[in-house]
Formats: sequence, structure tokens, C-alpha cells
Amino acid sequence: MTRKITLSIPDMLHEKMEEWRKSFNLSKMFQEALTEAIQKKEAFQKRLQEDHDLVDIIERLRYEKMQSEGNYSENGRIEGIEWVKKAHYDDLLYVLDFFPLSSMVTDPRLDAYFSPIITKDPLMEITPEGINKYTKLFIEGWHRGVVEFWNEIKEKI
Repeated sequence: MTRKITLSIPDMLHEKMEEWRKSFNLSKMFQEALTEAIQKKEAFQKRLQEDHDLVDIIERLRYEKMQSEGNYSENGRIEGIEWVKKAHYDDLLYVLDFFPLSSMVTDPRLDAYFSPIITKDPLMEITPEGINKYTKLFIEGWHRGVVEFWNEIKEKI
């Protein structure tokens, strides 16, 4: 059985919706978005019911944090190794002596490389105050990968 409901949306969104109405199946979009939101809430409620012990919850969150942070660091290292394989010798030397690492992402010489990577990842960001922890982990891993690769080849050059 299908039921009709009434939704309220701001005027500006309504104008945009009317512009693009023929391009979208609004009912299907709403159903999918609502289904996803409900599934997230239900999964959260289920986890709360299953994780009765605060110690278990903290341990699970620590493990998830470690996994998340480790992924950013390791992905950065892999990207750094890939970058060095294509890098010009002068750029390689520039990166090896670069400090502080956190300003690498805004450096005019490296910005074009890092900007698309950071833009694609919703957890990495650059603010006027600096970089967040995920960006920091990625950059440190990236630099580590560059240094590791360099240490393997420098004697052969």
C-alpha cells in the first residue's frame, strides 16, 4: 500500500525543484533518503541495546578510531610512494627537506597535488587554523612513504 504525505520545503528549494522536476523521481528520492536515515537510526539503537557495558563501548570505539586513523596514515604512505615514482628529482628533494609537514597542503608547489585528494575525502579538511587530524595523518603517512622510497633508491642514483 502506498500513502501520500505532505512535505514543507523552503521557497528557494521549491523553485529549484520545479526547475529540475522532470529530471528526478522525487518520490523515489525521498523514499531512499528516508529509508537510509531510518536504517541508520535503527542500527544505532540496536548497537545501544547490544553494547550494555560502557567498557565494551569504549573498547569498540578505540578500535574503530585506531582503524580509521591507521587507514589515513597507511593510505598516505601508499600515495607518497606512488607520487615519488613520478616526481621530478628537484620536487623530490624539495619534499624531503620540507618542514613543517602540515603546511605542505597549502604550499604553492604541492597544492595542485594535494588539493584534489583532500577535496575528495569528507573527513580531510584545511581550515584557516590549519589541517584537521585526518589530513595530518594522511600527510605524515605520505611523507613517510616518500622518505621510505628515497632511502631505498638514494644510493643507486
